[in-house]
Amino acid sequence: MELVDFNTFLKVDMRIGAVVRAEIFTQARKPALKLWIDFGSKIGWKKSSAQITDNYSVDTIIGKRVVAVINLPPRQIASFMSEVLVLGALSATGGITLLNSEKEAKLGERVR
Repeated sequence: MELVDFNTFLKVDMRIGAVVRAEIFTQARKPALKLWIDFGSKIGWKKSSAQITDNYSVDTIIGKRVVAVINLPPRQIASFMSEVLVLGALSATGGITLLNSEKEAKLGERVR
């Protein structure tokens, strides 16, 4: 594992968002969802492709609070431009479980 200094870590802009729209991403090579995430009035809505279909569906993901990195370059995935990276971890039962805040944090709030 490569260590990074604290100033480098501070460059990673992680924010709280809420999923407001989702679709099955039929063109993705691996099962995925297209997500539209609201990061509040200052940042607005951003899109993400997420391989989270083992634990989430279009119906269950709407309204979920998520943590996402918002300052990575956009990435073209098939016909979809993914603008943010939603963060998650492998769950004990398989598939990805999304990171979120225990208490309801304000949309757009920076993760510290």
